[in-house]
Amino acid sequence: MRMVFSGAAQEVTGSCFLVEADGVRFLVDCGMFQGGPDARARNLDAWKFDPACIDFVLLTHAHVDHCGLLPRLSALGFRGPVYTTTATADLLPVMLLDSAFIQETEWMREHGRTRRHQRRAPQRSGPAPLYTVAQARDCLEQVRGVAYDVDVRPHPHVRCRFRDAGHILGSAIIEVWVTEEGKTTKIVFSGDLGQPGRPIVRDPVQIESADVLVIESTYGNRLHRSHQDTIEEMVSVVHDTMARRRGNIIIPAFALGRTQEILWLLADLCRQGRLPRLRVIVDSPMAARATDITWKHTAFLDDETRELLSMRRAFPHWLDLHFTRSVEESMALKRIKSGAIIISASGMCDAGRIKHHLSNNIGRPESAIVIVGYQAEGTLGRKLVDGQKRVRIFGEEHRVRARVHTIGGLSAHADKAALLGWVDGFARPPAQTFVVHGEAATALGFAQTLSARPGWHAVAPAAGTAVEL
Repeated sequence: MRMVFSGAAQEVTGSCFLVEADGVRFLVDCGMFQGGPDARARNLDAWKFDPACIDFVLLTHAHVDHCGLLPRLSALGFRGPVYTTTATADLLPVMLLDSAFIQETEWMREHGRTRRHQRRAPQRSGPAPLYTVAQARDCLEQVRGVAYDVDVRPHPHVRCRFRDAGHILGSAIIEVWVTEEGKTTKIVFSGDLGQPGRPIVRDPVQIESADVLVIESTYGNRLHRSHQDTIEEMVSVVHDTMARRRGNIIIPAFALGRTQEILWLLADLCRQGRLPRLRVIVDSPMAARATDITWKHTAFLDDETRELLSMRRAFPHWLDLHFTRSVEESMALKRIKSGAIIISASGMCDAGRIKHHLSNNIGRPESAIVIVGYQAEGTLGRKLVDGQKRVRIFGEEHRVRARVHTIGGLSAHADKAALLGWVDGFARPPAQTFVVHGEAATALGFAQTLSARPGWHAVAPAAGTAVEL
């Protein structure tokens, strides 16, 4: 049996792991590479295997760096099922159709084409989009939703179980038992682990045993600010920007997970009287749909969130909350000069409507940009976090005069202490541990941290590495 680390190996995006055993080949995740000028080229040539030879896919959750290349895999010949949790299965149409729309739109913008022209002659102006909306719809037919904590047999030699990872709605740790020549090996894929004690989703499930562990390390080299300090910082930023400076707050946020958590936090702070009633605009049709799905799956939410929803489902007494539904509504937001919190995607500022709101506010010292999630290397969001004073948006240079706040305590990823706390739950160290989904220095450092523990042997494989299990 062997495993190939096709993505998220000494980097954060592009999660994709190929497992090959006697008579079976399957993937865990099939994510898109994000950030940097070569991301598109890498997505076009993401794999060294034939998609038609893959028997099935196991999917940890619905963020595009874990699921975003599924339509391309299908378009290039994959015909098997995609197994994931029921909540993720509900979210995938939102995420993949939106991603496909972006692929088509950016391709048409690059080649100066209209949709009608594209339908008439899709190949005349260069290579086709990464995938199309039609291909994403076809791929969705292959998705199979399964319940948490229930054994699934996608193949006679494979048994698997999805456990709550506490990262976003529907996120999963996947336990996989693979039998080869009469011997069964248990592989555990952590997926993206959540930070314990956070609102909206439940805490990650503890796993007690594994022969092989594949663990994320996004924040494996640092600690998040405490939840209380995070709340205090958010309150300070809102008061300073809205009351004293009279500007806007722009929050780039992933449509799935981060947007819902920010809404919960703001509503709760208003309910407590820590903040006045706020004008909050969510400018992301995808986030609106993801929020509706989140409220639908209340069984997967934590007790605190269910209590808040039971008191005031839509927050009308606490938030003046509006979800934009049209391009015209989105464009009209540029006329708002003060008093609004605008939440929009993408979370790393590299695509979508957030770029328009940044271009309208980044040069205004009275406004603030609040970064609440991980920013991959090469993205516009990372440049802002790193303190660049000038950035390019839509090809135009902007001077960064708005104040940039990084509120790291809102991350949905476990920090170093939480990751170590989770691995402490194993009754004994796995025989092999592979550290993934972290920038090179972070992944290598976290592997060293694990290896310093008695009985642990961890490595951080590079992209394309194949290992025998």
